[in-house]
Amino acid sequence: MAEHEEQNAAEETHRPGIPTHRVKKIMKLDREIKKVNSEAVFLISNSTQLFLQFLAEKSAQVVLEKKKKTIKLEHLRAAVKRHLPTSDFLLDSLPPPAQPSDQLPKDRPRPRSSDKPVPPGSRRIDAFFNKCN
Repeated sequence: MAEHEEQNAAEETHRPGIPTHRVKKIMKLDREIKKVNSEAVFLISNSTQLFLQFLAEKSAQVVLEKKKKTIKLEHLRAAVKRHLPTSDFLLDSLPPPAQPSDQLPKDRPRPRSSDKPVPPGSRRIDAFFNKCN
């Protein structure tokens, strides 16, 4: 009886913090995916949660090193740059660093990251969020 209660308690602690129904909905946006297994949704939800936790911890380390109190985009960018596997795919998706308004040229439009060519067989994360609107 005690073992059964311990197993139930262990199963409850492994509940993902990210809503699985939203993860499933995002996965089904891919036209090649017809059905999504519940175990796959669970694994992707937990992996996403661990990844976000990792980014938050690394960003917090940057904040502590710079003796600040609030995590900002610049701290997240620094954390991503330090971790090479993450910087390979995430750095291009982050917004460009903010520049003071007195340094921006007013005649020339700013180059957007969406103007860069996308590798064949892939798409930008911006396109995904534009579909949701």
